[in-house]
Amino acid sequence: MERGSALLKRMLWWGVRIGRCGSSSPKPAGFGIPQVLNQTLVILIVTLTITVHMRHGCRCAVICVEGNIASGKTTCLDYFAKTSSIEVLTEPVLKWRNVRGHNLLGLMYQDSSRWGITLQTYIQLTMLDQHTRPMISPLRMMERSIHSAKHIFVENLYRSGKMPEVDYVVLTEWFEWITKNTNVSVDLIVYLQTSPETCYERLKNRCREEEKIIAMEYLEAIHQLYEEWLIKQTLFKVPSPVLVIQADNDMQKIIEKYEENRDRILTPYNMQHCL
Repeated sequence: MERGSALLKRMLWWGVRIGRCGSSSPKPAGFGIPQVLNQTLVILIVTLTITVHMRHGCRCAVICVEGNIASGKTTCLDYFAKTSSIEVLTEPVLKWRNVRGHNLLGLMYQDSSRWGITLQTYIQLTMLDQHTRPMISPLRMMERSIHSAKHIFVENLYRSGKMPEVDYVVLTEWFEWITKNTNVSVDLIVYLQTSPETCYERLKNRCREEEKIIAMEYLEAIHQLYEEWLIKQTLFKVPSPVLVIQADNDMQKIIEKYEENRDRILTPYNMQHCL
């Protein structure tokens, strides 16, 4: 098992390096690889890594990108989807917008006291599906997680008085059962630390229909919960090491940050610089 795990880590490391040389980042001296050959090598390494994983019983790695609304999560996932061979799972927002014809997300923003429990129950179900579906790559990057759904958004509804205690308790019971009886583990959390003010400006600029009524106070509350959970680590148990990336900058600088942290993100065994 240990030998297989070590080989898996080494192959993942090479996959990251080759993928890096095919991106827009500067290429190391003497490491010029034609684009077609580069892509072929990445595919070969991923295939071999999955084979090693299956034969030696090594578990694939799950990376969750966390942050406030409009903190840049989708941009982060898009960037790594285009510059690496990892599996990327975005939040199933389309499902939340259309539950057999009902827009639960829109209903919740209109009346969170009435629809908060309904939406969060469905979110817990859809995030459980995200965590437990078969992996098609040694690395999976997810937008948020079942953990933040409970520890941030359910917690905010409860703290703000918009979720009755009995609903909160039932969701907590479900969450605890899920975490004890299914594999929803996480290997690394990438926290895009962004000020509520920046998130509010981005929110207004992207003009999503359901988000038009989101107030600054809501973003401040979500930010506070994320800080308590992932930075101070006083709110709930954190399921993995946390890599913090400052995401208040413009797009180009944020992408530079992603590139600087590429090895730490795509090789989650390198935890020494994480919280």
